[in-house]
Formats: sequence, structure tokens, C-alpha cells
Amino acid sequence: MATERVSIHGQWSNRLAFVLAATGSAVGLGNVWKFPYITGENGGGAFVLVYLLCIAVIGIPIMMAEVMLGRRGRQSPVNTMRTLAAEEKLSSHWQWLGWGGMLAGFLILSYYSVIAGWALAYVFRTGSGLFTGLTADGVQSIFSNLVDEPERLMAWHTIFMVMTMTVVSRGVRGGLETATRVLMPALFVLLLVLDGYAWNSGAFKQGVEFLLWPDFSRLSANGVLIAMGHAFFTLSLGMGAIMVYGSYLPDNASIAKASIAVSVMDTVVALLAGLAIFPLVFANGLEPASGPGLIFRTLPIAFGHMDGGAFFGMLFFVLLVFAAWTSAISLIEPAVAWLVENHGLSRIHASVVAGVVTWLFGLLTVFSFNIWSDVKLLSWIPIFHDHTVFDLLDYLTANIMLPLGGLLIAVFAAWCMPRDSSVDELAMGDGFSYRLWRFLVRYITPVAVMIVFLNVIGII
Repeated sequence: MATERVSIHGQWSNRLAFVLAATGSAVGLGNVWKFPYITGENGGGAFVLVYLLCIAVIGIPIMMAEVMLGRRGRQSPVNTMRTLAAEEKLSSHWQWLGWGGMLAGFLILSYYSVIAGWALAYVFRTGSGLFTGLTADGVQSIFSNLVDEPERLMAWHTIFMVMTMTVVSRGVRGGLETATRVLMPALFVLLLVLDGYAWNSGAFKQGVEFLLWPDFSRLSANGVLIAMGHAFFTLSLGMGAIMVYGSYLPDNASIAKASIAVSVMDTVVALLAGLAIFPLVFANGLEPASGPGLIFRTLPIAFGHMDGGAFFGMLFFVLLVFAAWTSAISLIEPAVAWLVENHGLSRIHASVVAGVVTWLFGLLTVFSFNIWSDVKLLSWIPIFHDHTVFDLLDYLTANIMLPLGGLLIAVFAAWCMPRDSSVDELAMGDGFSYRLWRFLVRYITPVAVMIVFLNVIGII
């Protein structure tokens, strides 16, 4: 290695620890909540096939680039980009890439925590048998009662943020690594149990065919663009999380192998989640293209009409909480690392400061579902005429900040960072594998990310 930097925060005990932690960051509500419903909306198997291709040509190359920058800098994203830019005699403005990622993670966690709070609430609602025998209207009423009361949302939001702060405050090995070593295997076990439950639903074959059998007549051009976008977003790229996790990666660990392992495990979780969800949907005559309400409005109907539904429904929402929790700790880690590095705070103090600020900002999302539901800050702009504060935060982060962050990571890693530096850090040699990565991250992934960006902002 050309550098001898050591992270003051410690490092993962081995490559497996990084893979589990980074997979935990990548596996979140997007895998268990978003992937199934966008697959349902875009035709099933053909969408999945395009998504897998995009993971290979967009997701993995950018993940390798982000991990590489993180390990070379060995600091929070802001300080990493400042250090690397100075090392390569580049503009100090590159530190804004770190600032943008850290801000994106903060904003995402502020509303992510609120949605995760819904999952926490549903663990108890489902386990108590509240959904047993209910109609669609009854399930909708329960959901409305939850989000319409700011006090309830605040309570669940608070509990989830305390869970997140508790883990992060314990440090890299004692907190992040220990949590992911427990939560990720537990998440896989829960998924397999739920897949076994779906196997006995009577519609497992139908669910498998819908998810895995490609029918390209059901895939639109817009569906291809959505697959490209989700392949990028599902790996937690562009928000500082993977960069800061990369800064804790041991020098002897292969960045390429670790990135591929994380991408494969993330994809496996998404597919297993689909195999658990779609058979239940078909077995109960429900609509797979139910949109964002698939998890909180459609699935409870299925659980409420099946044998053992209360127990397995509770397990499903425990799974959702675990997935959200492992992502949340990665979202707040860049800010905590920066506070420790730049302000000399203890790990516990930094976690409390970052957590409380995030919790306070999360109240904007809490209130946007009830007392501020009529507040449309940018209603004078046609595309935002019906966007609440939550909708605006989601749009800003997912559609602008993350694609921009991913694009700049690719540009810095492949165009600004000298070839010798990337060869040294990736430790792949200068053969075919390295040249393929460099070609993809230089030419293919930036174009793909730009297409996704232009699509989501409505230009194409």
C-alpha cells in the first residue's frame, strides 16, 4: 500500500465482518419493501433480469470505487475526500462530495426512522392478531390511525432512533460489527422461515414464476430505467455509508471480492423477500402491483386470512425492523465519525448529538403525515404540486443527491485519481479485471447514472 493511514475509529476484524456490515447497510427497506412492489409494478421476471444486469455494470463498479476511496482515506467521507484531493494535488472542493454524502445519509435517516417506526408498530399489531379476518378497509383504517396521530409516530420514531444510537455509540467492533454479526444471520434465517411459510401457501409456484420467469412483453422502457435506478440505490451508494465502512476495511482484504459478495448477498435478500411475499399475495387473490402500500396495506390482509398468519406476520415485520436497523446505523456513522474527528467528541457523545439532531429533523416527516399534510412548500412548481415535506425529502435524496454522489465518485476514482493509486489500492494487478473495472467506472456507469438522473427528474 502507498499509504500507512490508520483509522482512529478502529477497523473490521476481517473481510467477512465488512461484508456483513456493508450488506446490512445495503439490505434495508429497499429490499423488503421497495424491491417487491416495483417488481410487481413492472412485470416481474423480466424486470428482475434487467435489475441483475444493472447490479453487475452499475452497482458493483461504483461500490468498488467508493470502498477504495474510503480505505485509502481512512477517515469520515468529508475528511477522506479532503485528504485524497490534497494528496493528488486536486481542488479542495472535492471535499463537498463527502459533505454531500454525509448530508444525504442524515436526511435519509431522518425519514427512514419514521418508516421503520411503522414496522416496529406492526410487529405488535400483527403479533396480537389485530389483522385477523380484516377486510382491505379494516387494514387501511389501522394504518390511517397510526400515521394520523403524531404522538404515536413520534414514539415509534424515538424508539427506533434510540436503538440506532445505542449500536453506533459502542464503536466499530463493539457496536457496528457485533450488531451486524447477529442481525444479518438472523435476517437470513427469518427470510428462509417466511419462504417456507410461503411454500405452503398454495401459490408458491405462481409466485416463483412471476418473480423469476421473464416475460419481456410486460417490461416497458420506463421499467428498464427503474431497474437501473434501483440497482444503484439498493447498495447504499453515494450517501457516505459505504465510504466510511470502507475506511475500516483491513489492508489485506480484497475490495473486488468484498464488493461482489455484498452485491450478491443484497440481491439474494431481495429475491428471497419476493419469494416470501408474492405467493402470499397470489394465494389471497391480491394485486402484486399494489405500489408502496404492498407491505403495510396489502400483506396484512394476506396474513389476516391465513393459518398462523399472526405469528408469521409478526416475524415478517421483525425482519423488516432488522433490515431497517442495519441500514440506519450505517446512515448515521459518517456524521458520528466526522464529529469524533473534527470536534474531539467521545463516541457516545457524538452518537447522541448526531442522533438527537436527526430525530429532531425527523419530526418534519412525522408531521407531514398528519398535522402538516396540507403543507406543500413547492406547490407552485408543477412537478411538486402535491409533495409533502416527506415527499420533497425523499425526492431530493433519492433522485438528486444520491445519483450526483455516485457520479462524482466514479469521476474522482476513474478520472482524477492516478491509475497507479487505484491499481495499488484495489490490489487487482493491472490485468483484465482491473481494466474492465476501470472501463466500466469511467464510461458505462457514469452514463447509466446520468440516464437514471435525467429520467427521475423528468427530462427523459
